[in-house]
Amino acid sequence: MKIVVDGMGGDRGSEEILKGISLALNEIPDIHIIVVGKEELLKKIIKKLNIDNNRFEVVNATETIEMDDDPVQAVRQKKDSSLNVGLELVKNGIGDAFVSAGNTGAHISASQLKLRRIKGILRPAIATVFPSKKGNFVFMDMGANADTKAEFINQFAIMGSEFAKDILKKEKPTVGLLNIGSEEGKGNEVTREAFNLLKENSSINFIGNIESRDMMDGKVDVIVTDGFTGNMVLKTSEGVAKFIFETLKEEIMKSFLAKIGFIFMKKALKKMKNKLDSSEYGGALFLGLNGISIKAHGNSDAIAFKNAIKVADKFAKNKFVEKLRTTFEEKEKNI
Repeated sequence: MKIVVDGMGGDRGSEEILKGISLALNEIPDIHIIVVGKEELLKKIIKKLNIDNNRFEVVNATETIEMDDDPVQAVRQKKDSSLNVGLELVKNGIGDAFVSAGNTGAHISASQLKLRRIKGILRPAIATVFPSKKGNFVFMDMGANADTKAEFINQFAIMGSEFAKDILKKEKPTVGLLNIGSEEGKGNEVTREAFNLLKENSSINFIGNIESRDMMDGKVDVIVTDGFTGNMVLKTSEGVAKFIFETLKEEIMKSFLAKIGFIFMKKALKKMKNKLDSSEYGGALFLGLNGISIKAHGNSDAIAFKNAIKVADKFAKNKFVEKLRTTFEEKEKNI
């Protein structure tokens, strides 16, 4: 598989991205990486890190879309940006998947412009894997659609179910609608309408509403919501996890007995930290497009980039886009 990586996106700079690429090359023996960005800069870092060039190449892009750029304008005006050039490679079949930690809005805009939606899909959505007591679940939309219609959420459930079946190997994934209460009839106009559509959708295994406090209980395989709510939940979860571990560290350092206890708890706490660490789950997929486009966290370190590349490789090898396209083609025939 050929994975295209945006060498200029992300908060930590190109060196961290290239370190992640090096890790991915070591872990995945049959992968080939195309890194896109300012060639002179990237080649200096590659030489410094001594990265194996046999399964690795650089494609030049003279422009960079910055984090504070207006997403739509930047995609239109910076034609030779690493984001545009990288997605063009996937569009033309030169690469099998694209990974970037850059400007999220620009990434969404460029992905839709270059890869286009699968026929029958009203809106693409950002989906990722979340940890739970019983493994993982698919959560979407995480920010692609701040203003969402009930019909979009209904399709998110179909796409999320295919994700859970194909990638998480859930035979008959359960679907829940994120809401302010578990009872039918709760929520605003969009969630109430979405509930009715999901209940009537024979393509999914809908089990009803789920409250945010119950998301990680492991009872649901796919949770759907609008992009505004989903993004808020994601960032709140990251903030809570960070707060817990920072507070725990502070309290341990205050007490000698706590330090002793930490020695015996260290292994268990490390496992817990890894389970809650977003970098362990790689990146989020733009579901619904005619190509694989992965959004890594803006603050991704080398390990997070490596895992994002592994996610892209897994989706490409499983031919996920082709399977999703077939699902919606069959739905169109049955209408």
